[in-house]
Amino acid sequence: MKPRKTNTVFVVIALLVALVGLPAFDGWSMGSRVPAVGMQAEDFTLIDLEGKSQSLSQYRGKIVLVNFWATWCKPCTTEMPAMQVSFEKLRDKGFVVLAVNELEDDAKVREHIKQYRHTFPVLMDRGNKVANQFGVFGLPVSVFIDQEGRVQEYIKGGLLTEQKIDETVVRIQKQEPVKAAALR
Repeated sequence: MKPRKTNTVFVVIALLVALVGLPAFDGWSMGSRVPAVGMQAEDFTLIDLEGKSQSLSQYRGKIVLVNFWATWCKPCTTEMPAMQVSFEKLRDKGFVVLAVNELEDDAKVREHIKQYRHTFPVLMDRGNKVANQFGVFGLPVSVFIDQEGRVQEYIKGGLLTEQKIDETVVRIQKQEPVKAAALR
């Protein structure tokens, strides 16, 4: 009977990873935690396609759709026209789309955005840090954040439509802000 070299190699690699770790691959790790509805969204800062720094916190007071996507992801590119229509229709009512691209080349993303004439901000998550921060594993992922910076909806893999976006924005707009408890 021949020894199983493949199994031995996998065991050795697994032990090395467990003992040493692979910090060079931190950017490729899976998402850490999915933010719960109602919790404060953790702030982030990324560079957009124009080279400008943009933070989630700069949109406080607006309803923000943070959409994690990639050009190779067919469902991602399929839902983007609905995001564009809703962005154009609702931006004067305090709605913004932040399309966070994961790990792709700027030129490729820029060409895609130009080809499809999207005008919402596109942010580049080059190290996959923000995707990990939001527990993203698989694409697309959409996170609706209210005016106070709280997560109101987390959609993994579901295809966004204009109707879904509009209904979610209206629902968030109708919610009363959380009131502080009265001191006695």
